[in-house]
Amino acid sequence: MQNFSLIFDLDGTLVDSAPDLFSALNFCLGHAGRETIDLDHVRHMVGQGARALLEKGLIATGGMLERNEFEALAQEFFLFYEDHLSDASLPYPGVMNALEAFRAEDVPLAVCTNKPVGFARKLLDELEMSQYFKAVTGGDSFKMRKPAAGHITGTLAEMAHRGDAAFMIGDSATDINAAHNAGIPCIAVSYGYTETPVHNLGPDHIIDHFDELVPLIRRLTETPA
Repeated sequence: MQNFSLIFDLDGTLVDSAPDLFSALNFCLGHAGRETIDLDHVRHMVGQGARALLEKGLIATGGMLERNEFEALAQEFFLFYEDHLSDASLPYPGVMNALEAFRAEDVPLAVCTNKPVGFARKLLDELEMSQYFKAVTGGDSFKMRKPAAGHITGTLAEMAHRGDAAFMIGDSATDINAAHNAGIPCIAVSYGYTETPVHNLGPDHIIDHFDELVPLIRRLTETPA
């Protein structure tokens, strides 16, 4: 078997975090005198980071605010979300078993998310997942973020990647494009937050359940006899 590293997106890939993002967004929309947005709609807004989520929510309910008003509301979002980011968020079925299997085989793992890195680390801590990852990088870790290649290559550098191969596992065009921009393959999960089905986004492989990931990686990294 080849030596390899795995990089995971967080929201919509490892963790169903939409319920808590939904609560934070609607708290802020209510604070701004806007209508609330239903959970299914919020799921398709996630993936570009907290500020982008808030901006999408405002546009969907009447339009953007003035910059200073938006920044004040963004701070309200951050404060609320920090206190509630794991109230209802949970790892997807099969995730913990897969992480255990990779750890047992000494596979280096990392998280690369557009979520602010402080929130990402806090969420992983509270869900007791941090111990599996050699590195966690967020949308504010580097000068660029997914889909820029530098977010992937920076994450590989932080995890001291020295293997023969690396794979990105994600749920959206942002993840797929980031992986391809960095010259690595992407395995897409079909259950995530993208509004466009991942089959139409050009991933290298697709899984419908996390239980499929370990056997797929084993097949992809087998050394020919």
